Amino acid sequence: MNGGDFIPNPRLPQLIGIAGVIGVGKTTLAKKLSNRLGCKMLPEPYDTNPFMPDVYAGKKELALDSQLYFLTARVEQLNKTALEKGQIYISDYVFDKELIYSKLTLNPEQLTLYNKIFQSSNSKVVLPALVIYLLDSPQNCLERIHKRNRPYEQKIERQFLENLDAEYRQLFGNWKTCPVIREKTSELNYAKDDNIEHLAEQIKHYIADYSVITGVAKQSKK
Repeated sequence: MNGGDFIPNPRLPQLIGIAGVIGVGKTTLAKKLSNRLGCKMLPEPYDTNPFMPDVYAGKKELALDSQLYFLTARVEQLNKTALEKGQIYISDYVFDKELIYSKLTLNPEQLTLYNKIFQSSNSKVVLPALVIYLLDSPQNCLERIHKRNRPYEQKIERQFLENLDAEYRQLFGNWKTCPVIREKTSELNYAKDDNIEHLAEQIKHYIADYSVITGVAKQSKK
C-alpha cells in the first residue's frame, strides 16, 4: 500500500483500476473481482482498435492513430457523465497508462501533439478510488502473452515489457491519486476462490460504504 491519507467519497463513482504490464493478468483478475463484487467491468478495448495490429507489426506511422483510438475509447468509458455516483466499477487498466504507452511508442512530434490532446481529456474522466497494481517479471509476462496467442502480440519483445515495467514502477512510485494495493501475480493464484475473496475483502476497506452501495444496487435491480 502506498503512503498517504485518503478518505472515500460516496458522492463519486467508486472506480477500481487494475494496472500492470501486458500479460500480467489484469483482465482475468478484473473479471473475477467484478463477479465477486457484483459490479460492472470496463474492459480495455484492445480487440476493436483497428490500428494496433499494424503498430505491433512495425508500422510506427500509425502509432499516434492507435493511441488516440485508445484515448477516445477510455474517455468515453470513464467519463464523469457516464459513471454513476456511488456505484462500483472495475477497469482492467488505469487512465494514466496512456502517458506510459505514448512515451514508449510515439516519436517526439507525435508525442507533443498527443500530450496536448491528453491534457484536454484528462479532466473529463473519473479518478480511481483504488488501484490494484499487479507485478511480475517481464519474462513471465512474455510467456503468458505467447500462451494466449493473440496474433498481433506475438512480436512483442522482452525489452519492451522491461521498459513498460520500469515506467509502471516509476508511475506508482510517485502515485498520489488514491490507495494502491500491490499484488505479485506469481503469488496470487486466480484459480483459488479464497485468494479472490481475500482481495475482495481488502477492496471493501478502500471504497466508500460498500454495504450501502451494494444494497442500493440490489434494490435498483428489483
